[in-house]
Amino acid sequence: MHTGLHPGRVRLFGIDLTPVTLDKAVQDLMGWITHPDGQCHYVVTPNVDHALLFQERPEMREAYSRASLVLADGHPVVWVSRLVGRPVPERVPGSDVTPALFEAARADSPLDVFLLGAAPGVAELAAASVRARYPHVRVVGTYSPPLGFERDADENERILKLLEGARPNVLVVGLGAPKQELFVYRNLARLGFIPVALCVGATIDFLAGARPRAPTWMQDFGLEWIHRAFSEPKRLLPRYARNVWQFPQLVWRELEANGGGGGLRTVVDLGRSSGEAILKRVRGGSARRPD
Repeated sequence: MHTGLHPGRVRLFGIDLTPVTLDKAVQDLMGWITHPDGQCHYVVTPNVDHALLFQERPEMREAYSRASLVLADGHPVVWVSRLVGRPVPERVPGSDVTPALFEAARADSPLDVFLLGAAPGVAELAAASVRARYPHVRVVGTYSPPLGFERDADENERILKLLEGARPNVLVVGLGAPKQELFVYRNLARLGFIPVALCVGATIDFLAGARPRAPTWMQDFGLEWIHRAFSEPKRLLPRYARNVWQFPQLVWRELEANGGGGGLRTVVDLGRSSGEAILKRVRGGSARRPD
C-alpha cells in the first residue's frame, strides 16, 4: 500500500489528507523521481467535488487509499480541516504542483514528462509551452483519449503501450475526476516504470493557455470556482450548484462527528438554500453529474 512519507495523515470526510506544503510535496516528488523504487507514486488533489464523489464511489475511495500524496486542493477543504482541529498547512492545488515540479528540474535531474488528457490538440500546445518555459523538462509524449476510453479495453491498452514506449518519469493525467484517478489505480501494476503520476484535472489546459486560471485574488479568497463556473457554464454550473447544496451537509456531518458545529447550522442551511436556488436557474435543471 502506498502510504508515502507521511504516516500522520489528516482524516477529513473519510479522506486521509497528506499534511504538507507545496514545497514539501515537490521535494517528495523529486525524491521519488531521482530515486525510483519500482512503484508509481501517484498524487490526488481532493477539492469539494472530489470529496462528494469520494462518498459516492467505492472505487474512488480505493484509489485514494493507494495514493502517495493526497493534497488538499480546495480552500473549503482546508477551512474545514481547521474547523475540526486537524488543520493541513495550506492549500496545494494540482495546478500549482505541476509547474512547481517543472521548476525544480535541473540539468542533472531532468524530467521526462508525458501529458495524458485534455481535448485533441491541447496537450500539444501545452507541450510547446512547457518546452519554452522549462529548459530541463522534456515532453516525451502526449495523447488525448477519446470519450469513453475508460470502458474500452483496447483503448486502455493503447494508452499503456504509448506510455511504455515513451518511458516518462512523470505522467501528468488530466482526464477529470474520477477518470484520472481510476485510470492510474486500475493500471498501477503496469505503471511501476513511471516514478510519479499527477492526477491534476485541468492543468494541461492551463499549461496550454486553453483555459485561463482565475486572478490570484480570487484564488486567495477561495473564489476560483466562480471564475471556472462562468468560464464553462454549461459544464460546470450544474456541478457547482450541486456542490453548494451538498457540501455543507457533508461538513455538518463531519462537525457533528467531531462534537462541534453548533453555530454553523445557519451556514449549512444557507448553503443548501443557495444551491437549490442556483439549480433552479440552471437551464434544463438536470441533476446528472457531468463527466
